[in-house]
Amino acid sequence: MDFTFTEEQQAAVEAARAVFSDVAPDRAPSPALTPGAVAEDIDRQLWHELARTDLLGLTLSPDHGGAGLDPIALCLVLRESAKVLARVPLLESCAVAMAIERYGDRTLAAELLPRAGRGDLILTVGANGRSGHDPAELAVSARPHGAGDGACEGETEGSGGDSGWVLDGVQSAVPWARAADWIAVPAHTDGGSPVLALVPRTRDGVTLADQVSTNGERLAEVRLDAVRVEARELIDAAGCWEWLRSLLTTGTCALALGLGERVLAMTAEYTGKREQFGFPVATFQAVAVQAADRYIDLRAMEATLWQAAWRISTDAGGPLPAAGDVAVAKIWASDGVRRVVQTAQHLHGGFGADTDYPLHRYHAWAKQIELSLGPAAAHEEALGDLLAAHPLG
Repeated sequence: MDFTFTEEQQAAVEAARAVFSDVAPDRAPSPALTPGAVAEDIDRQLWHELARTDLLGLTLSPDHGGAGLDPIALCLVLRESAKVLARVPLLESCAVAMAIERYGDRTLAAELLPRAGRGDLILTVGANGRSGHDPAELAVSARPHGAGDGACEGETEGSGGDSGWVLDGVQSAVPWARAADWIAVPAHTDGGSPVLALVPRTRDGVTLADQVSTNGERLAEVRLDAVRVEARELIDAAGCWEWLRSLLTTGTCALALGLGERVLAMTAEYTGKREQFGFPVATFQAVAVQAADRYIDLRAMEATLWQAAWRISTDAGGPLPAAGDVAVAKIWASDGVRRVVQTAQHLHGGFGADTDYPLHRYHAWAKQIELSLGPAAAHEEALGDLLAAHPLG
């Protein structure tokens, strides 16, 4: 593979660095000192700045006011955002917008996507199901309105008829749900087919119960009780939910990489200044070897991330489906980011636990990222299933 980025992708990185250069990791209260969520809302100032610099429309087509770039560009920007612990739904909103543009109704896309690119409308997605362990689409059922209750003649599963669909179920730990205008909800039909419903947060039958993440961010349990959605608001195209889930997982790997790189840089800076016996501790072999091991972790995380992002961006074939590359990337991201922050805490000594120093914030975010969309063990199991179904010659 050639990991050289295009001029447009590199320009996106430079624009992102300029925006995030003014963002401090301690912009919100410390999760270690705050009972409940650290803030009621997203970082609106940063969100508006991302919109002003056209980074929210980066991956939308020019028809919808975007730059027409690919998931690789989104991952490059996410990598920069994680270095400052940016409290914005950049991954969720952009990923859902891309799924709508790729698979959704054209008229609905024309209504929503230009507003999403301008930052006037926020999208999020429920990807954790009821418990975070079972497939998210199994937590919500979708049936044509009137099914089993005098459905219209000619109305069949998969069409929704003219009267739309009805959703019932729960999606837990939905990120930024209180701030979102629309929530993408994976669901299943009576035949077991996965679909993706686009639901306005304020629609009748939608209720939100507050939850708090490991890093102190405000999540929500989204409950749907006989929620009506129009036919155009439900995407039943084959592969839509699988593609969106893969994009979300790959974006999470980009967040892990950016966070890990920043933490290792903090560790190098600290150990280069901290002295024992008259020498910087960075010159001690035991310290240098541990830091080198974590550098190797980061390079493996980077290589597997770009492999997965490239497969999603190009729809390129391979010995395994793209889901295999995504699973490998998430295995490395989950295990790697955990090892990086643990080593950083060890090499910082007691200073790493000081709540006036930002390392403890990165540790909390790393744990959240590690478990988001499945820990390493879940993706190892998924990879094993893929290898069993697609034996390598």
